[in-house]
Amino acid sequence: MRRRLRALVSTRRMGQFFSVGVLGAVVDTLALLALVEVLGVAPTPAKIGSAEASICLMFVLNEFWTFQQVGERDPWAVLRRFGKSNLVRWVGAGIALVVLHVLTQQFGVWYLLANVAGIGVGFVANYVFESLLTWKVSREEPISS
Repeated sequence: MRRRLRALVSTRRMGQFFSVGVLGAVVDTLALLALVEVLGVAPTPAKIGSAEASICLMFVLNEFWTFQQVGERDPWAVLRRFGKSNLVRWVGAGIALVVLHVLTQQFGVWYLLANVAGIGVGFVANYVFESLLTWKVSREEPISS
């Protein structure tokens, strides 16, 4: 248990994950803006497309930067992690989608602000689940803080 906790609280890994998440949030928000303003898609369904674009980008960055020292490098292992990461990330994206929908539909919050709020709510769940389930950091020696 202690080893798993140490792996999770690595300040270096958390900082990298946060940086990737910020970039992912920017991509998500810009894609959402384009889908709504350029293509005329309603915010809630547009969030599904913007989230998937962001999820794919964040997987690549996390795979080759944040968690580069964790896991096998063969193509099948990477593909399995991509599938697992996509499923895990959709937990956070689902949270963000619900927050976006509730804030825009029930409280009249501007959709881009509601999107940022939803992303923030899903971040912690994503970090814990990605670390433990996708890259399985508890099986590896943690990166020093």
